[in-house]
Amino acid sequence: MKKFILLTAVITILASCGSKDRGELVGVKGKKWHPEKPYGMELIPGGAYIMGKADDDLAGINDAPAKTVTVRAFYMDATEITNSEYRQFVHWVRDSIVRMRLAVLADEVGLTQEDEGTIGEFAFKDADTSNMTVYEKYMFENYTGLGPTGYEGRKINKDIDLIFDTSEYIDEYYAEVMDTMYLPLEESYNGQRTWDVKKFKFQYNYMDIKEAAKNRGIARKDVIKKEEVEIYPDTTVWIRDFAYSYNEPMHNDYFWHDAYGDYPVVGVTWKQAKAFCEWRTINKNTYQKSKKGAALVNRFRLPSEAEWEYAARGGLQAATYPWGGPYTKSDRGCFMANFKPVRGDYAADQALYTVEAKSYEPNDYNLYNMAGNVSEWVNASYDPNSYEYTSTINPNVNDEDNTRKVIRGGSWKDVAYFLQVSSRDYEYADSARSYIGFRTVQDYMGTKVTSNGSN
Repeated sequence: MKKFILLTAVITILASCGSKDRGELVGVKGKKWHPEKPYGMELIPGGAYIMGKADDDLAGINDAPAKTVTVRAFYMDATEITNSEYRQFVHWVRDSIVRMRLAVLADEVGLTQEDEGTIGEFAFKDADTSNMTVYEKYMFENYTGLGPTGYEGRKINKDIDLIFDTSEYIDEYYAEVMDTMYLPLEESYNGQRTWDVKKFKFQYNYMDIKEAAKNRGIARKDVIKKEEVEIYPDTTVWIRDFAYSYNEPMHNDYFWHDAYGDYPVVGVTWKQAKAFCEWRTINKNTYQKSKKGAALVNRFRLPSEAEWEYAARGGLQAATYPWGGPYTKSDRGCFMANFKPVRGDYAADQALYTVEAKSYEPNDYNLYNMAGNVSEWVNASYDPNSYEYTSTINPNVNDEDNTRKVIRGGSWKDVAYFLQVSSRDYEYADSARSYIGFRTVQDYMGTKVTSNGSN
């Protein structure tokens, strides 16, 4: 026992002598961190503001009584998510599904990446374990394939470009896989086969932090939720939203044609908007992992209702609109947003439907179209009384049992009342509309940035 105590004392002395902290409590030093503004986003400094109606609620809804609240700093997209940006998500999901199907078929027929000129070029990258690190090999041997298909966790090959020109398909197996991704021939017309967009499904997992916090004894695996979402926008909204109206050109071209690439995406549900946020996080962190020593980014998400209104106000207290107000025209007689200014006249503001996401003048936080163009999903459920019981710090109410989700900002087909920064509206979470889009936010890491901290 004495020898053990002596040995422990020697080790302790040696550890102290070899340490650079001189025995002081200096903390664990991590890598130096510098905040990086996400691409296409603006930093919204945290602070307090008066949330809700500053004037009389002329519509008599009375769902937004004024109260002072505080929100933390965050980044927000300068514009609504555009068709082009959402198409990047759709293409990523589509291509991932195609690559997985190619890899599975290559595995079934026994082809590998060494079989050039065949579907084997798209075989799983982990089919050859010789180039794996010790950790990768351990994970592959112990965890890969633990799922319903037996292919969960396998690494698909993204190094080779997919082939979409039918005249360049590399073999019959490739043609077989691609055929499964299109609608059947009997559902095609004019010699064109179109993608079966029902197969464009995005799967992701998330942890229900609120449930975990409320049920402290609950197992971790019980609060990890899995979602699978069909992510292609519903283009038929242009027809369904307006009875006895000719909007077929918008249905046919609005989402996929490059002419509308910089216009806000519409026809997406609340769940699809949340799926986009998860994908954006995964996509960015995949890149971060490829850069040695790069830190992972925190998740992108939909804004809370309080964050959205705070950002829309642009630092102006008690303003009616993002530009102040109380009028919807500038001093030169120009409309300040895209909305329906006159009964039956959608074009009085120089726009019939939506406009490019970077149109009109931005507010003082450099955010475009926080009023008009398209209404925007936020991460909140609609309760007309929620302002009465929400917290005054980062307030938000998102009851998963309440499928009515808040939309903000008004749209191209709305009257001026819905453009007011304090006006609230809602739509059901599984509904898609031709006048609802969204933008994303990301938490600012740290607390230094506040709009009124120096005061």
